[in-house]
Amino acid sequence: MDWQELTDLTRGQSFVVERVRLTGNGVAVEGQFEPPQLAQLSGDDQVFVAAFVRSHGSIKEMERIFGVSYPTIKSRLNRIAERLDFVDTDPAPSGADVVSRLQRGEISVQEALAELGRSR
Repeated sequence: MDWQELTDLTRGQSFVVERVRLTGNGVAVEGQFEPPQLAQLSGDDQVFVAAFVRSHGSIKEMERIFGVSYPTIKSRLNRIAERLDFVDTDPAPSGADVVSRLQRGEISVQEALAELGRSR
């Protein structure tokens, strides 16, 4: 069974994978594993995301592939985005980090104040 069949079977309901078998060496691991967020999308949405990535994020190309309008593509992207958690790749530094860098002379008082102001 592939992910699309599993996604169709679960019909959008949450599920937990309880057994994983590594095909290369036959090792099996049991426990409770939540599937990745992309695997939790419907099969159609998984295809849509794959097409979006393959088209390098070009909405114009997505319009051509799916034969729909720009607003339709944007609406679907927004709907999918609402289902995904995003990782903050540039978190604000903690106050202690800023003070520590200031004490080591790595940043000026003005830079420290600016960083502390952004972290609020």
